[in-house]
Amino acid sequence: MAVYVYSITLKDHPLGLDGVLGVGDPPGALRTVTAGVLSAVISDAPEGLRAKRRDVLAHQEVQERLMSDGAVLPLRFGMTAESEDDVCAVLEERAGEYQERLRSLENSTEYNLKCSWEEESLLRRILLESDEARELNTAIRDGAGTPDMSLALGELVARESEMRQQALANGIVEAMRPHVRDSCPSPPGGSDFLNVSFLVHADQEEMFLATEISLANQLGEECELRLRGPLPPYSFV
Repeated sequence: MAVYVYSITLKDHPLGLDGVLGVGDPPGALRTVTAGVLSAVISDAPEGLRAKRRDVLAHQEVQERLMSDGAVLPLRFGMTAESEDDVCAVLEERAGEYQERLRSLENSTEYNLKCSWEEESLLRRILLESDEARELNTAIRDGAGTPDMSLALGELVARESEMRQQALANGIVEAMRPHVRDSCPSPPGGSDFLNVSFLVHADQEEMFLATEISLANQLGEECELRLRGPLPPYSFV
């Protein structure tokens, strides 16, 4: 029978999952399979599972409950296997790798940081600090510009925006780096120019959060920092 796989832990993890239900309708009963020193938390795989809110929250609750008692390798929503035997086979085959990852995640959680730069503020800064952009903009605004000048200004602003955003993104990551164990960038979406996840040890969590607040204050209203966490360390499994 197909099974839904939530997480991998060491077999001596407390697994405090009393009262927690799995995905599906009706919700699946949680259980574990063990191979060697590793265990996997599973339930029966429901038919036609999709990322409905209730099921996503159920998946997340399992991770959060496990995280509160020890290291866990959280699997992404929707992970299934054909049988319990297949799960055990993977645990045995990749035992060394999984144990190493669990050790690296001990007492650590994930935080995700995104940043956007208000478009008009960025444009004003470019026109203020770039002589070339300011001269082109003045000529166009006064009616002395040409189509080529408008194109040149657009290309210049685009280059300047990308350079400034990349420089700021690098600076933010470097400022956080002393307080993190690892980082994992992701492609930013929408108006964001930064989307990065950090693995933060409990001993550094206070300094990490204080640094983020300090950065937000330094950047002011032009830039918006958005921090989510603590989260299961999906990005570092």
